[in-house]
Amino acid sequence: MLRYVMPVWATIAVDVVAWGAFHAGTGYAAHRLSDRRLARDGRLLRARRFEDDGRLYRRTLRIHRWKDRLPEAGALFDGGISKRELPARDVEGLRLFVRETRRAELTHWWAMACSPLFLVWNPPLAAALLVAYGVLVNLPFILIQRYNRFRTQALLARLERRRTPR
Repeated sequence: MLRYVMPVWATIAVDVVAWGAFHAGTGYAAHRLSDRRLARDGRLLRARRFEDDGRLYRRTLRIHRWKDRLPEAGALFDGGISKRELPARDVEGLRLFVRETRRAELTHWWAMACSPLFLVWNPPLAAALLVAYGVLVNLPFILIQRYNRFRTQALLARLERRRTPR
């Protein structure tokens, strides 16, 4: 593989700036997605059977105990929405929250997908460490968004069933 060679100090500086740019760029790109695009779970975001509607994350990872300790940047861009708490406890507020979990999950998938770019200018060991960093930093946020979305979708389904006349 063709690799661009730089001095070590420059490589480290480029790595730090690149990760910052990848995270900011993917965050901004997801922020710009239309509400229509985020109205449903696509192929990447859909629930998998093994996830058991998020119960897997609660049982095996105890996600409910540590998820609130990680930073939340949903309101970083103008008009963005924090996912620290529900925007409202009605059906529309829950739908908004579900949509924003999709946006956040996509942000972290896209940032993680940038990892292979580090192969272009880093030696193999450094590139492997940077790819591992990308996975380790983004995966917890992806899991949190999935866990929160599955729980909120279940609550939303219950509320919508109650609202529907029988």
